[in-house]
Amino acid sequence: MADKKTGVYICTDCEIGEKLNMEKVTEYINEECSPAVMKQLPFLCSKQGVEEIKKDIDGEGINRVCIAACSPRVMWDVFDFGPDVLTERVNIREHAVWSFRDPGLPEPEDEELADPLTMMVRDYIRMGIARLEKSEYPEKEPLDAVMNVLVMGGGLTGLKAALDNAETGYDVVLVEKEDKLGGFAAKMYRQTPTKHPYTQAENPDIGELIRKVESNDKIKVMTKSEVQLIKGAPGRYIVTVNSGGEEQELNIGSIVLATGWKPYDANKLGHLGYGKIKNVVTNIELETMAKEGKLVRPSDGMPVKSAAFIQCAGQRDPEHLPYCSAVCCMVSLKQAKYIREKDDDAKAFIFYIDMRTPGVYENYYREVQDDPGIFLTKSEIQEVSEDPDGQTIVKVKDTLLGEDLEVAVDLVVLATGMVSTISDEAVLKLGYRQGEQLPDLDLFNGFADSNYICFPYETRRTGIYAAGCVRQPMSMSTAKDDAAGAALKSIQCLESVNRGLSVHPRSLDPTYPKFNMVRCTQCKRCTEECPFGALDDDEKGTPEPNTPRCRRCGTCMGACPERVISFDNYSVSMLNEMIAAIQVPDDEEEGGYRFLVLVCENDAYPALDMAAMRKHKWSASVRFIGIRCLGSVNTQWIAESMSKGMDGVLLLGCVYGDDYQCHFMKGSELCNKRMDNIGETLERLQVEAERVQQKQVAIDQYDQIPKIIDDFIEEVEGFGPNPYKGF
Repeated sequence: MADKKTGVYICTDCEIGEKLNMEKVTEYINEECSPAVMKQLPFLCSKQGVEEIKKDIDGEGINRVCIAACSPRVMWDVFDFGPDVLTERVNIREHAVWSFRDPGLPEPEDEELADPLTMMVRDYIRMGIARLEKSEYPEKEPLDAVMNVLVMGGGLTGLKAALDNAETGYDVVLVEKEDKLGGFAAKMYRQTPTKHPYTQAENPDIGELIRKVESNDKIKVMTKSEVQLIKGAPGRYIVTVNSGGEEQELNIGSIVLATGWKPYDANKLGHLGYGKIKNVVTNIELETMAKEGKLVRPSDGMPVKSAAFIQCAGQRDPEHLPYCSAVCCMVSLKQAKYIREKDDDAKAFIFYIDMRTPGVYENYYREVQDDPGIFLTKSEIQEVSEDPDGQTIVKVKDTLLGEDLEVAVDLVVLATGMVSTISDEAVLKLGYRQGEQLPDLDLFNGFADSNYICFPYETRRTGIYAAGCVRQPMSMSTAKDDAAGAALKSIQCLESVNRGLSVHPRSLDPTYPKFNMVRCTQCKRCTEECPFGALDDDEKGTPEPNTPRCRRCGTCMGACPERVISFDNYSVSMLNEMIAAIQVPDDEEEGGYRFLVLVCENDAYPALDMAAMRKHKWSASVRFIGIRCLGSVNTQWIAESMSKGMDGVLLLGCVYGDDYQCHFMKGSELCNKRMDNIGETLERLQVEAERVQQKQVAIDQYDQIPKIIDDFIEEVEGFGPNPYKGF
């Protein structure tokens, strides 16, 4: 391996050159770090600036490049000098020059001392060089991946996902447990509008989709089949399928989970008459009646001439389903028209909490509303009972008319909601150390756990993408779009892992965790805390990595008490070296406080950039280090900071809790849980626990960052300087 030769290049534009004492910066870096090349260049991102760096790479043998300029989140495609040159971006524009709040201190009388801004920039460059020194060239683990997709579920979503994958050129295996394709869509009488002017229900188009799938030679259809076991990792799954009573193993690359939904158990809705009154049915049962051409009362077979539709039956109710199922209002509008089409004198009543017909579906709502035989009113259901003549009585109160109401109808239809098929069925049957199911959080009410905001098709099992109503309640039109999104994600995953690269959110990252098994104590923390189940273990508890499952968040590294896990360009020792590179002033100096801020790269880091771009300012006593996720924070970094004399450490990361936005699902929450361990570390060092705090910040909360930093500094300064300062 060639000797390490580092070149440091400082941009002098974007206000950097005019606000910075460049002479003191370069003099200090030359003395402290001795780079092979050090240059100040205007507009480093220009063609001329990049060519100057390339000239040094070719002529001087520079193989490590430190770019001290703007944020690494901008111009990210400019400073790529090939796989043989390691590049580190040092953010001195947003994190120093643009956000520097002048503390108003007098100029240092000692010429050896630097002003606060110069000290900041010198620290950041030293930290960047330290990171380069500890970095190694990433070693990819390319796979000879199986380039096909398993689609689980042969309903509308599964069919669309299978067809999209096949039309993109990938082989597909479609597994459906029923003997026919189509799912619930094939059992529908009509479907809600899908085209302009969105005023009429339509005949289902599922038949044409089934025909296309069955005639596509890239799709292998397996009906009357169920997945029994999924082992392995993306690109090399081994899936056991029971088909017609016989088991077979399939080699699979990635998986689209499209097993759909099932109706909420109406037997739990006795208070609305279901199971007690024969003429109380569900919306699913009514759809079947319409499909069979039998809109009759179950009690006596007489034609239905009046019907009451009760919306949100067992929905938006903490005792049943706390969520809205998205489509029930449209379905009831459609089914009310069924009643009217059979008899011009028939009447339909729709009792709702809120009528939800978003977007263009408002046109359909107006069309139904204009029907003189359909009555819609906001109301609360008081009672459902039966009179001696066999009529069903529905009593409601607080209608839009401002009065209570009682109607006698032939049929009551309960708009029961959607329940994900993964809620109580082991549809995946994963052979993973963390269990056979997708992780289940109460927050998602049995639906696939995901960071919906950023990665809507995600599950916490890399290579498995949820689509359609297994992910969340949605309409058929939305499910088709969902299927296309999940299909594309499954392809993206295949292509990435086949080249040894990570999938989102650290897309195309070639690094992966490496384990020093000699020091491993089999504590199992890494296998238990990995948000994505990337680690199995043997009978002794020794971790067994599955690199294609890994998202490169570093949570395992943060969990490991023995520090045996590292990445080629991200490790515990690397961050320790970066922390050591920060110059901590002695207590006697003016402005001698120093604070470290570990910043999650996903929300907090871009929020910092946005704050600086909008000219927000913060204390010159802080130093930022970008990290992959707060889940990767190892207590060793805290101990190193405190023992070095840092006055406080602020962990700035994604929102966790009920409305969590962590890109790595659990990282921010896990860091919060580890704060107890951090507190124990501080107690051993005999410093206040409040010197280390974790704060949440979403990307759109950039304007709150100065106050978060200032409040933290004010609180810590109340304790006085770190007693380790100066040692």
